[in-house]
Amino acid sequence: MTTLVLCVDRANDIGRKTGLSTPVVGWEAVRSLVTDVGLSDPEDSSVNCLLAALRTTRELRDEREDAEIAVISGTSDSAVGADRAVARQLDDLAEQFDVESAVVVIDSAEDERLVPVVESRFRVDAVDRVVVRQAHDIESTYYLLKQFLGDEELRSTVLVPLGVGLLLVPLLLVQFSPEVAMAGLAALMGAVLLYKGLAIDEFLSDAPDQIRDALYSGQVSVVTYAVAAGLAIVGLFLGALAIRSPGAGGGEEVLVPSLLFVYHSAPWLALAALTASAGRLLDELIGSERVSTSYMNLPFGVVAIGLVVRGFAGFLLERQGELANLELLGRLALTPVQRLAMFIVAGVVVSVVGVRVSASVSDETLEDVVDTPRENES
Repeated sequence: MTTLVLCVDRANDIGRKTGLSTPVVGWEAVRSLVTDVGLSDPEDSSVNCLLAALRTTRELRDEREDAEIAVISGTSDSAVGADRAVARQLDDLAEQFDVESAVVVIDSAEDERLVPVVESRFRVDAVDRVVVRQAHDIESTYYLLKQFLGDEELRSTVLVPLGVGLLLVPLLLVQFSPEVAMAGLAALMGAVLLYKGLAIDEFLSDAPDQIRDALYSGQVSVVTYAVAAGLAIVGLFLGALAIRSPGAGGGEEVLVPSLLFVYHSAPWLALAALTASAGRLLDELIGSERVSTSYMNLPFGVVAIGLVVRGFAGFLLERQGELANLELLGRLALTPVQRLAMFIVAGVVVSVVGVRVSASVSDETLEDVVDTPRENES
């Protein structure tokens, strides 16, 4: 029973450089082959692969094992032809020797593809990949790049945006200054990363099916979502108008225009969120005749957040002199602190009311669930 040490050369570098046909079998024949390959191309890694195979054979023989060395290669220009040539050489070796197991010695990722072919003929006990020490980092980088380029998802996620960005750089440099060009490129790459990181592509791919299902099923939320989108657009438009209006702060100021935008758009955005959540609540009520606590809490939470955000924005703007003091019932003028406290208290009250309403609804639902089995038993 023989342990066969196989030096595999899929690209047939050994055959092309020495003119010898494979398989080459035997210790002396392989030692002579090392000299021929080394004299032909001293920089070829096949020399190291052959020497590694010889060393492995010697170590096995030192351990009193019946070891034999052989060199096989793919004698064809095509990948399929090379693999079939290796398979034929393996069959010849199987007929020549009573092989119990094999040790495969390779020097590249391409040669590693032949390991399954060897396993189909012999039991493979070990695979020894030879990497030249001086080129270890380059070899490792090559394997990583090859694995990266073989992954279709990674290519489309990384290489395509990078290629588009590199193509846009000269166009932006022609039209704008280098600072603007780099800023635009950074914004593009950031948008791509957010697009993939937040799974927006998956959301957009699923959105048409969800909209179609919602339209066919007659859900109320379809209409309320459309209304909410319109209210949100109105809120953003009014916030933008507030920034452009006279007295909205100088061109170099950022804080005051931002607060004006939040102050004027917050009620409309909160109303848009309230409309969307109300539609979802109605769908839940119509579909299951019972409402979960989360759907009941959502409208109250949206209103409470809107009140608190508008209160803080109004407080800061009033301290800045951008807003007049709020008058209560047309007579009592509130200070900025009183105004902020009123909005905060209103938000907390709305939130507490939402919690109480949700708790009462959940209690009634629980009583219905408990009473139903009793009625069935009776």
